[in-house]
Order: sequence, then structure tokens, then C-alpha cells
Amino acid sequence: MAELDVVDVCSALVRFDTTNRGNGDSEGERAAAEYVAGLLADAGVEAKILESAPGRANVIARIAGRDPSLPALLVQGHLDVVPADASDWSVPPFSGEVRDGYLWGRGATDMKDFCAMVLTVVDGFARTGRRPKRDIVLAFVADEEDKGEFGAHWLAAEYPELFEDCAVAISESGGYSYHVPAADGRMCRLYPVATAERGTAHIRLTARGRAGHGSRPNDENAVLRLIGALQRIAEHRWPVHLTPTVRAFLERAGAALGVPVDLSDVDGTVARLGPAGALVTPTVRNSTTPTMLEAGYKVNVIPSAARAQVDIRVLPGTEDELLATLDELLGPDVEREFVAHQPAVSAPVDSPWFDAMAAALRSQDPDAVVVPYCMGGGTDAKAFSPLGIDCYGFAPLWLPEGFPYRAMAHGVDERVPVEGLRFGVRVLDHFFTHC
Repeated sequence: MAELDVVDVCSALVRFDTTNRGNGDSEGERAAAEYVAGLLADAGVEAKILESAPGRANVIARIAGRDPSLPALLVQGHLDVVPADASDWSVPPFSGEVRDGYLWGRGATDMKDFCAMVLTVVDGFARTGRRPKRDIVLAFVADEEDKGEFGAHWLAAEYPELFEDCAVAISESGGYSYHVPAADGRMCRLYPVATAERGTAHIRLTARGRAGHGSRPNDENAVLRLIGALQRIAEHRWPVHLTPTVRAFLERAGAALGVPVDLSDVDGTVARLGPAGALVTPTVRNSTTPTMLEAGYKVNVIPSAARAQVDIRVLPGTEDELLATLDELLGPDVEREFVAHQPAVSAPVDSPWFDAMAAALRSQDPDAVVVPYCMGGGTDAKAFSPLGIDCYGFAPLWLPEGFPYRAMAHGVDERVPVEGLRFGVRVLDHFFTHC
């Protein structure tokens, strides 16, 4: 059989327009899912396509390992992407064009690159007759870029038996090289592996009051009550909360960079870490960000209600305290309700799994400094973690110094280095073989 090229596979995946606009408005993942299932079939792996709704397709497969007594590894990635406005891009966003050492297109880093790397490793196993150490469950899912109700969350609810012997999962976002200057002037390559992610609590606030004419005084104005609550939320400084992941990041990154770490002054330590501090800044405390406002229907009418939505990101173990404080900030005239609510996710920092990921990275970069970190946003780990699966962000990539990786996902001119893809294939091959 002909050897798959990860660049060709990633380019082909990018060319499938799997745009997800949210609220069920999607181009659908079916065509991309059929392509993935076809590549797996060519590698001798039986795959199922499970549709949660017409066109909303998920691919599930299982690869037998050398030791069936070991718990399985779940490898999951999403096939959908966020919208892209072609007028803003240097190349057509669904071209999958290779130029200047990069593969360009929507999904190149989020996360068709990882899907392509996994498929290439599976192809390599088939061509060489090798097998992974343990069974691997593959899940290429729909709808991660919205609520996951057509993808991972649907699978976890409707087909939990597919994952019942999975101990650990890997997916986005971690294992990429991050070049940071050390205190002695040398350049250090950190590889953050996600061992936690903040929870998501999107809430709707409703302030109620007395409707009336805009020209008359009204001390029960719902708009003013809402504005006051939002002002208190915006001005509140949430306290530092050190989770095990963030503590380990500060200690290990500080040691690698030769930066003094003072856990009684976390903000000062983060500042001293320089560019490395950007990886941890969003996750040393909770956040509450007002994002949407809605009130009134005519300028000369004071409405009886005003509404807003707030994006809340919650560190593991802090939700009850956060909500209690939030209620105090809202006051008696503003109600809250959840629009979306997904708890935080965390996995052990010191574990054989983390050690195996670090070893796989060092197999291709002996100078790799592998550190745990907490993701500020969310992934499909929130669907699989409740099944008892420890979820890690491990989608390895080599990136050149200065490459704006964190601006790529959902950004204009999204692209991934070709050599980064090949690096990722080698790292994943090592991990699947030895973990």
C-alpha cells in the first residue's frame, strides 16, 4: 500500500468545508467523515459513521493493541471548523494550499492537523505490521465548535459503551513547542501539555423593574439595575487560585528558565516568566466577562426588564465560591440562569501518562522541557471526562521560533508548518507504541 503523507491528508481535510456557525447551522461533517472512514478502511481498520442528525457525522473506530489486558486510550479530534471570511485571507480558506513551508486553511491548527497526524500514524502501523501497545479508540467528532450536542456530548450520552474501558484521552491543545528566553540568555523550548481546563458557565442576567415613560424619573429602572450589576462584575478582581496544574507549571517553567518562583506573589512570578507567563495568565484566577446586552424596544420607553450574558470561566474546585460571590455582586434585583454549564476538567499531573507524553516529545526533541498547563477555554474533554476518563491536551507540533500559534485557531490566515506536522506524526507514533 502507498504511504500516506500527513501533509496531503491534512490538505484534503481542510478542503472539506465543515463550517459550524452554531445553533445547528452547519455545513455538516459527513463528507469529511466519509473520507476519514475510507482512510481507516484502507489501513484495515473498521470504522462506523454515526450521525446525530442529517449530515452531522461522527467516526468511531478501534485499533487492537499488543496487550488487550491494558485499559484503552481514547484519541479524539473534531472535524468541524469555525467560519472564515475569504475576503480577509491571503489564500482561499478551504484551499489547503501548501506555500512557504506552511499548510494554509481553516482548521489547519484547529484541529484537522491532529486528525491528519493520527490517520497517518494508523496508516504507518498498517504498512509496517506494527500495533500500538494498548487498544486505541478513535473518535473523529462533529460540533466541537458549538455545544457538542451533535458530537462528543451526544456520543457520550448515547454510546457510552464505546468508551467504557478507556482510561485516558488525548486531544487538543498541547504538546506544541513554545520558544521562551531563559534568564541566562539561552532559548528554551517549552512544550505545554494540558492537564486541566477551566469550566464554562455562560449565564443570562435579567434585571427587572418598573416600566414607564422615558421622560419621567424612575428609581426602578431595569436598565440601570443591570448596568450597575455589570459594573460591579467588571470591577471585581477575582483572587488568585492555584490549582495543582498551575502550581506545577509555575514551578517547572520557573526552574527551566532560571526565574525565581514566589507562590505568595503569583502575579509577580507570572510577570517574571515573560512570554511563558502568557500561557498561565488566564488560569491563575476565574474570569467573568460581560459579552451581550439586550434591553428596550423604543427610546422613550423604560422597559420592565433588561438582559445581559456573561462568559464565566471557572477553575477546578472554585465554582461554588465563584457563584456565591457573583450573587452578592448582582444584588437583589438581578436574576441569573445558566445558558451553558460545563464543569472544569482536570487530570493528574504526575502520572505515567504524562511521563509517556514527555518521553515521546523528547524522543524527537531531546531538549524539550515538558510542562503541564491549564487551558483557559474548553474542549470536548468536557464530554468524556464525566465518563471517568482522564483527558489531556496532547496534539504535538514543532513550531518555529516566533510563530504566532495562539493566534491561529479561529484567526485569519490559519496555517501550520509542514515540518511541524511531520514532527507530530513521529511523536504520536512513539506515544502509541510505548504508552
